[in-house]
Amino acid sequence: MIALIQRVSEASVTIAGERVGAIGPGLLVLLGVERDDDKSKADKLLSKVLGYRVFPDENGKMNLNVRQAGGSLLVVSQFTLAADTNSGLRPSFSRGAAPADAEYWYDYFLMAARDQGVPVESGRFAADMQVGLINDGPVTFWLQA
Repeated sequence: MIALIQRVSEASVTIAGERVGAIGPGLLVLLGVERDDDKSKADKLLSKVLGYRVFPDENGKMNLNVRQAGGSLLVVSQFTLAADTNSGLRPSFSRGAAPADAEYWYDYFLMAARDQGVPVESGRFAADMQVGLINDGPVTFWLQA
Protein backbone atom coordinates (compact mmCIF):
# COMPACT_ATOMS: atom_id res chain seq x y z
CA MET A 1 0.00 0.00 0.00
CA ILE A 2 1.30 3.40 -0.99
CA ALA A 3 0.44 6.90 0.19
CA LEU A 4 1.69 10.04 -1.46
CA ILE A 5 1.05 12.66 1.21
CA GLN A 6 1.09 16.39 0.65
CA ARG A 7 0.88 18.98 3.40
CA VAL A 8 -1.81 21.37 2.26
CA SER A 9 -3.34 24.67 3.28
CA GLU A 10 -6.50 23.40 1.62
CA ALA A 11 -7.56 20.64 -0.75
CA SER A 12 -10.74 19.49 -2.42
CA VAL A 13 -12.05 16.82 -4.74
CA THR A 14 -14.77 17.39 -7.32
CA ILE A 15 -16.72 14.85 -9.35
CA ALA A 16 -18.87 15.94 -12.31
CA GLY A 17 -18.88 19.52 -11.04
CA GLU A 18 -19.90 18.56 -7.48
CA ARG A 19 -17.47 19.09 -4.63
CA VAL A 20 -17.55 15.81 -2.68
CA GLY A 21 -14.76 16.47 -0.17
CA ALA A 22 -12.72 19.40 1.08
CA ILE A 23 -10.35 20.19 3.93
CA GLY A 24 -8.48 23.17 5.27
CA PRO A 25 -4.98 22.61 6.68
CA GLY A 26 -3.95 18.97 6.75
CA LEU A 27 -2.80 16.19 4.46
CA LEU A 28 -3.94 15.24 1.00
CA VAL A 29 -3.41 11.46 0.88
CA LEU A 30 -3.29 9.87 -2.56
CA LEU A 31 -3.73 6.17 -1.77
CA GLY A 32 -2.61 3.32 -4.02
CA VAL A 33 -3.47 -0.29 -3.26
CA GLU A 34 -1.23 -3.12 -4.45
CA ARG A 35 -2.02 -6.76 -5.07
CA ASP A 36 -0.63 -8.18 -1.83
CA ASP A 37 -2.02 -5.52 0.52
CA ASP A 38 -3.77 -6.64 3.69
CA LYS A 39 -4.97 -5.35 7.06
CA SER A 40 -1.45 -5.30 8.49
CA LYS A 41 -0.14 -3.11 5.65
CA ALA A 42 -3.16 -0.81 5.78
CA ASP A 43 -2.81 -0.34 9.54
CA LYS A 44 0.94 0.23 9.25
CA LEU A 45 0.50 2.81 6.51
CA LEU A 46 -2.25 4.63 8.41
CA SER A 47 0.01 4.76 11.47
CA LYS A 48 2.75 6.32 9.33
CA VAL A 49 0.38 8.85 7.75
CA LEU A 50 -1.04 9.93 11.11
CA GLY A 51 2.32 9.96 12.87
CA TYR A 52 4.54 11.49 10.19
CA ARG A 53 5.91 14.79 11.49
CA VAL A 54 5.52 17.23 8.61
CA PHE A 55 3.91 20.25 10.31
CA PRO A 56 5.92 23.07 11.88
CA ASP A 57 6.23 23.50 15.62
CA GLU A 58 6.57 26.87 17.34
CA ASN A 59 10.17 27.07 16.07
CA GLY A 60 9.24 26.35 12.46
CA LYS A 61 10.71 22.83 12.51
CA MET A 62 8.74 19.88 11.12
CA ASN A 63 8.03 18.22 14.48
CA LEU A 64 4.22 17.90 14.56
CA ASN A 65 1.99 15.25 13.01
CA VAL A 66 -1.42 15.95 11.50
CA ARG A 67 -3.25 15.37 14.79
CA GLN A 68 -0.90 17.58 16.80
CA ALA A 69 -1.31 20.31 14.18
CA GLY A 70 -5.12 20.04 14.30
CA GLY A 71 -5.29 19.06 10.64
CA SER A 72 -7.57 16.87 8.56
CA LEU A 73 -7.12 14.21 5.89
CA LEU A 74 -8.46 14.21 2.36
CA VAL A 75 -8.00 10.64 1.07
CA VAL A 76 -8.24 10.03 -2.68
CA SER A 77 -7.86 6.64 -4.37
CA GLN A 78 -4.97 6.73 -6.84
CA PHE A 79 -4.40 3.40 -8.60
CA THR A 80 -1.61 4.86 -10.74
CA LEU A 81 0.69 4.90 -7.69
CA ALA A 82 0.95 1.11 -8.06
CA ALA A 83 2.24 1.43 -11.64
CA ASP A 84 5.45 -0.25 -12.74
CA THR A 85 7.38 2.36 -14.71
CA ASN A 86 10.70 0.52 -14.93
CA SER A 87 10.57 -0.26 -18.64
CA GLY A 88 9.11 1.26 -21.74
CA LEU A 89 7.08 4.41 -22.07
CA ARG A 90 3.72 3.05 -20.94
CA PRO A 91 3.07 2.13 -17.30
CA SER A 92 2.08 -1.39 -16.33
CA PHE A 93 -0.54 -1.83 -13.62
CA SER A 94 0.19 -5.49 -12.90
CA ARG A 95 1.19 -4.66 -9.30
CA GLY A 96 -2.15 -2.99 -8.61
CA ALA A 97 -4.89 -4.75 -6.68
CA ALA A 98 -7.99 -5.98 -8.46
CA PRO A 99 -10.67 -3.26 -8.35
CA ALA A 100 -12.86 -5.02 -5.75
CA ASP A 101 -9.86 -5.60 -3.47
CA ALA A 102 -8.58 -2.05 -3.95
CA GLU A 103 -11.98 -0.61 -3.07
CA TYR A 104 -12.18 -2.81 0.03
CA TRP A 105 -8.78 -1.62 1.33
CA TYR A 106 -9.50 2.01 0.39
CA ASP A 107 -12.75 1.87 2.39
CA TYR A 108 -10.94 0.12 5.25
CA PHE A 109 -8.28 2.87 5.32
CA LEU A 110 -10.99 5.56 5.47
CA MET A 111 -12.88 3.77 8.27
CA ALA A 112 -9.71 3.14 10.27
CA ALA A 113 -8.64 6.80 9.93
CA ARG A 114 -12.05 8.00 11.10
CA ASP A 115 -11.88 5.56 14.02
CA GLN A 116 -8.66 7.35 15.08
CA GLY A 117 -10.66 10.55 15.57
CA VAL A 118 -9.08 12.48 12.72
CA PRO A 119 -11.41 14.53 10.51
CA VAL A 120 -11.48 12.68 7.18
CA GLU A 121 -12.92 13.65 3.82
CA SER A 122 -12.62 11.51 0.71
CA GLY A 123 -13.04 11.20 -2.98
CA ARG A 124 -15.07 8.40 -4.55
CA PHE A 125 -13.41 5.14 -5.52
CA ALA A 126 -12.88 4.69 -9.29
CA ALA A 127 -14.51 8.04 -10.12
CA ASP A 128 -13.05 10.57 -12.54
CA MET A 129 -12.04 13.18 -9.98
CA GLN A 130 -10.54 16.63 -10.14
CA VAL A 131 -8.31 17.29 -7.16
CA GLY A 132 -7.41 20.82 -6.20
CA LEU A 133 -4.83 21.72 -3.60
CA ILE A 134 -2.57 24.37 -2.25
CA ASN A 135 0.57 22.48 -1.31
CA ASP A 136 2.01 24.08 1.81
CA GLY A 137 5.78 24.25 1.52
CA PRO A 138 5.70 22.41 -0.84
CA VAL A 139 5.92 19.34 1.38
CA THR A 140 5.34 15.96 -0.29
CA PHE A 141 6.37 12.47 0.86
CA TRP A 142 6.01 8.93 -0.51
CA LEU A 143 5.12 6.43 2.23
CA GLN A 144 4.85 2.69 1.72
CA ALA A 145 3.87 -0.26 3.87
